[in-house]
Amino acid sequence: MKENDKLNEIWTSRWNERYSNEAFAYGEEPNQYLKAQLEKLPVGSILFPAEGEGRNAVFAAQLGWDVTAFDISQEGQKKANLLAEKKGVAIDYQVGPLEGLNFEDEQFDAIALIYAHFPAKIKSAYHQKLDTLLKKGGTIIFESFSKKHLAYVMADEKVGGPKDIDSLFSIDEIKADFPNYTIVELVEKDIELSEGLYHNGTGSVIRFVGVKQ
Repeated sequence: MKENDKLNEIWTSRWNERYSNEAFAYGEEPNQYLKAQLEKLPVGSILFPAEGEGRNAVFAAQLGWDVTAFDISQEGQKKANLLAEKKGVAIDYQVGPLEGLNFEDEQFDAIALIYAHFPAKIKSAYHQKLDTLLKKGGTIIFESFSKKHLAYVMADEKVGGPKDIDSLFSIDEIKADFPNYTIVELVEKDIELSEGLYHNGTGSVIRFVGVKQ
């Protein structure tokens, strides 16, 4: 088995297990940073990578966005489709790793990376591939845990997030992965999380909004 295939299998099993429960792991409400940023933009086409159970994608669809999402978890897709049906909207949710999906260059007006913690070995390559899918003038909305967060999750597992430093983010990494962007906001800050079962407590995040040049 190739290393990437083995990595995908391990991650798929992990997330299928988490999303197989009836309760939504991170709740049914959208991430607050995404909500605030998305409401500032004109509606268009948007991609949600690593979208899990669909809370953010469904919210965008409720605002009138043409929503595409993907994740490696079939259980996540099932929950997302149930939530979309409950809210009376439609989303295009695909299952598979990014390299196996047939997205087109400059397909989307926006990409939302909300706690999209890809494995450390591929996270920068994924960011660079996602960049090619965004139209010029399009917007990246990003919120994920910072490297400083490791201390918080070690002190209190309820806040959630990766426990290896290389899967966490720094401002310098974001600048390196998205070099051709006008930065609207790029900050590291401590926030209070209350999202479902697995994001609860004080954490440290990187928040980034950028417009592709």
